[in-house]
Amino acid sequence: MKHLFFFSLITFPLLFCSCSQKQLSREKAFDLIKQAYSYPETWDYPIFTADPEEAKKLYDAGLETQGFVTIEHHQRLMDIGKPLVQLTNKASSYVLPSEPKDADSKIIRVKAGEIDIVEVTGVKMLSSGKGAVAEYTTVFKNLTPFASLRGMNANKDKTKKAYFSLYDDGWRLEKKPGIEFLSN
Repeated sequence: MKHLFFFSLITFPLLFCSCSQKQLSREKAFDLIKQAYSYPETWDYPIFTADPEEAKKLYDAGLETQGFVTIEHHQRLMDIGKPLVQLTNKASSYVLPSEPKDADSKIIRVKAGEIDIVEVTGVKMLSSGKGAVAEYTTVFKNLTPFASLRGMNANKDKTKKAYFSLYDDGWRLEKKPGIEFLSN
C-alpha cells in the first residue's frame, strides 16, 4: 500500500505535466510570439531627404510648421540630388540608427511609434495535435509626429496569425509554416 501511494505521487504529476504540454495555452503562445518577434517593435519611417515628393509630404503633414523639419522650397538645377529636408533638434530624439546603404540614398530613418502585442485571442489545434494556429492582436503605441506619414490607420488594432509546432521539448513558433498549416 505504501509503494502504491509513492508510485501515485510520482506518476500523476508526470502524467499531468505531459498532458498539459500537448495543448498550447494562450499564455504560452503570447510569450512565444512576444519573444520571437521582439515586441514591442519599433515602427520606423524612412525620409528620403533629396526627394521633392517626400519634402511635399512632410510639408503637407505640417512637420515644418511644427518645427520638426526644415525644407528647402526652391531648388536650383545644380542642387538636384542634394538634400531638401533637414531634421531639426526637435526631431533628433526620433532619429534611428542608419545603415550604410541609407546614407548613400540620403535616407534618414525616424521612429513613427511602436507595435506591441496585446493578447492572443484564440488558439486552434491542428487535427494531428502536433501543430497550432494562434490569432493575436497588435496595437500601435507611443506614436510620434512622424506616424501620420506611414499612411496607415494607427488607431486600429491589427489581427495576425502565428503558427506553432510541437517538438519533444515543447512548443516552437514557426516563422515559415509548412504545408500542414494550409488547411487552417
